[in-house]
Amino acid sequence: MAPKTASRRAEGNLPADCEEIVGRRQEAADIKRLLASTRLLTLTGPGGVGKTRLGLHVAAKMRRAFSDGVWLVQLASLQDPRLLDRAVAEALGVHDKASRSSLETLIDHVRGKQTLIVLDNCEHLIDACAVLAEELLRAVPEVRVLATSREVLGVSAEVRYVVPPLSLPPRDGRLTAANAGRYEAVTLFLERARNIDPCFCQGDDYGGVARLCRLVDGIPLAIELAAVQLRVLSLHQIIDRLEDHLGALTGGYRTAVPRHQTLRAAVAWSFDLCSPAEQMLWQRLTVFSGGFDLDAAEEVCSGDGLAREELLSLLAALIDKSVVTHGNVGPQARYGMLELLRQYGAERLAVGEPRTDVRARHLDHYRRLAERIRASWFTPLQVDSYASVVREMPNFRVALDHALADPSRTDVGLKIITRLYGYWVYSGGFSEARYWLDRAIKSMRSADPARFQALATQALFALMQGEIGTAKPLISECRELARDRRGGGEQAMVKFLSGRLALLLGDYDDAVGQLGESVEWYENAGAAAQGAAADGDVLQGPFLCTFYLALAAAFGRDPRAAAFAARCRKTAEDAGAQGEISMGVWVNGIERWLAGETERAAELFRASIRIGRPIGYRYGAAWAIESLAWATAAHGRDERATRLLGAAASIRRLLGLSLPGFRAYADEHEEWEATLRTRMGEARFATAFDRGAGLDLDEAVAYALEEPAQPPDAGGAEAARRRTETAELTPRELEVARLVAQGVRNKEIAARLVIAPRTAEGHVEHILTKLGFTSRTQIAAWYFDNVAPPRED
Repeated sequence: MAPKTASRRAEGNLPADCEEIVGRRQEAADIKRLLASTRLLTLTGPGGVGKTRLGLHVAAKMRRAFSDGVWLVQLASLQDPRLLDRAVAEALGVHDKASRSSLETLIDHVRGKQTLIVLDNCEHLIDACAVLAEELLRAVPEVRVLATSREVLGVSAEVRYVVPPLSLPPRDGRLTAANAGRYEAVTLFLERARNIDPCFCQGDDYGGVARLCRLVDGIPLAIELAAVQLRVLSLHQIIDRLEDHLGALTGGYRTAVPRHQTLRAAVAWSFDLCSPAEQMLWQRLTVFSGGFDLDAAEEVCSGDGLAREELLSLLAALIDKSVVTHGNVGPQARYGMLELLRQYGAERLAVGEPRTDVRARHLDHYRRLAERIRASWFTPLQVDSYASVVREMPNFRVALDHALADPSRTDVGLKIITRLYGYWVYSGGFSEARYWLDRAIKSMRSADPARFQALATQALFALMQGEIGTAKPLISECRELARDRRGGGEQAMVKFLSGRLALLLGDYDDAVGQLGESVEWYENAGAAAQGAAADGDVLQGPFLCTFYLALAAAFGRDPRAAAFAARCRKTAEDAGAQGEISMGVWVNGIERWLAGETERAAELFRASIRIGRPIGYRYGAAWAIESLAWATAAHGRDERATRLLGAAASIRRLLGLSLPGFRAYADEHEEWEATLRTRMGEARFATAFDRGAGLDLDEAVAYALEEPAQPPDAGGAEAARRRTETAELTPRELEVARLVAQGVRNKEIAARLVIAPRTAEGHVEHILTKLGFTSRTQIAAWYFDNVAPPRED
């Protein structure tokens, strides 16, 4: 399933089950009351006391009070405080730019909105969280922040709420079936126990339950860890073992135990109940961040005492013991670990065996995964590859941090960065990519062979954002480094970057010349060199060179522009790469637009948007929606054109794209904006522009495609898409589609319909464009699914 593009959904991104909670009525009421009058509320308490569960429960209950959403930012897997702003922005669907900080972009995004941001697990990033919260609250009066942390943030506007343990039965009271429901700790234990054994506690075990709950001080996580052991132990065996651990920890003085020590004892007790092999796996799994799959666990954790073939059974045992969590992501199972258990295992790993060996295997696994993603990116598997990167990004960040911490591993880190090129561009993650590249470059020597690729990739990202001043010195250094290199790969890259720069500056003749030479190298010598000198080259072949060559030729009114655009599109279609097909269709539209074919250009712009939608191609959508606005204005639909201009401007701002950095595009934009202002008047223009700018990406795409607004459950997005596609085909095109579905070739279609063969070819081309398809087979499948009448039995 393709990843969903960023959206400012009113409900936010809270988990589906977060409203469920045992007890906590008083605490929930207190927190609701405080949030009504407090802009920063921090829930504190020891690990495992239930801060996250309580915070999410209250946040879910208060959704209606925040019209622009309640947004959860999970920080447990984030280790680098320098990426905090990016993580928060990413959680809210905001995409930053290199010339502005992620925090500035985030502030701009939420300004004027009624929003609640939940920062979960702040303690290991306490200073960074404090700075972010203070800046956010100062700049945006409407925003409120609910934080969970083992310590306060220390911000002046902060109100602290200490989350207590669950309520316990008194020591001098008798617990019975009649009064057990009064006590939250008992209720939680009984609920979990009866999930394991529905007949649990039907006799005289209530006293034992009360004793156990008091032993762990009513801490929810400790209660759950104890309950899961009922699969292998009796209630009284659990109590005996837990008392042994608590006594060893505190020297026998039970009443002096701080709650975090009590919880640690419960975790240690659970650890000791595991077999040596299970303990070893528990420890090694802590190198993962944000979850892992079975292949990753087998590759990273096997060896040195753990056989690969026993990993699955050991993992199942840890799931049974509630140490590892389990869920399905599409067709593949995915696993995780509560942060407290992960931290405990990490401490044991550091003491028990060389952590560096496991970290090295983790790095190597994600390097190989990045290689596979690169190999499949320019193929029909692109959508799945993108989803894989999104899912594994926390682990890629851990791997990059490990690689770039030691100069001897910098080349490995650089390979991961360059092989994730498609993700950085499609997700709008330019500033994060450049952050990692900066770290890599700083650890390199000037003579390091990998330095060229790092600088070239930095320059490419700067050019894509229109940052000419940043790109120029990077390209100059690349040119100097390339002079002493053999094989031609570096010179071809310099030609590409120089041509790309010339395109931005409006020197189209120079751009066509340099990009043409780059295309020639990649199409000929480049194929053989990709495994050697060009191994780290993010271009991976001639497509990007051909794409920008077509764009430069089109804006330069070069007579070869149409041929270059067709060549670009064919390169993408032959590969089956959906994002690049979207780009190829768009550049085809630009060429037709500049050739004066307004209607055809508009068709192509809409097709580009539609093709890029499933992969979440935000970068392409920004340019295609802008171009569609021009074509829409040319057709006299001024209100719609102005809204599209506003939507495109909003997307560019979120992605950090500089329109003035692309001279020809900026000139076209300014011309049509001035035309619309004149025709509509300033007031009407401003109103329509602002309405367009208020659309999120999903809404902007739907508006550009002229899809009717639909509630989420009204037939689904796919049904809406199909209805729209059917409506877009003309009667003649539907007739041609019917013949294509019957297997009729173009020449015979022309004969049957008494039209010229070239006209038949044109109809088929229009159908492919409108439906976002690349083959006749797709047209046939679509026709039988959506148009053909049902067969009679």
